[in-house]
Amino acid sequence: QVQLVESGGGSVQAGGSLTLSCAASEVRNCMGWFRQAPGKEREAVGFIWAGSTPLSYADSVKGRFTISQDDRVNTLYLHMNSLKPEDTAIYYCVAKRVFSPGDCPRGSYNSWGRGTQVTVSE
Repeated sequence: QVQLVESGGGSVQAGGSLTLSCAASEVRNCMGWFRQAPGKEREAVGFIWAGSTPLSYADSVKGRFTISQDDRVNTLYLHMNSLKPEDTAIYYCVAKRVFSPGDCPRGSYNSWGRGTQVTVSE
């Protein structure tokens, strides 16, 4: 398994921006972000294939969130703009090795970080 450590969470007002980081012990060809809001099911935010091709952002974040990856420092990022109160959640970084990009958003992940809290106020 890959060791993943998220950082960069915090409190921000609606309309603001945050960038989350995920430091990985090693990168995988499929990495991404999930989030879980209080009382709600965990939701996939988006994924990135082979360190450079973003895949399948959730409709709720399209146009506002961007995933990037810097393999020089084994770090995954989630750039969040125009934040809304409904973006309040714990954000988790995930990683796995897959055979094709189509497999990246599907199935389970065997490597998860502990999460970082994002709180967006009105």
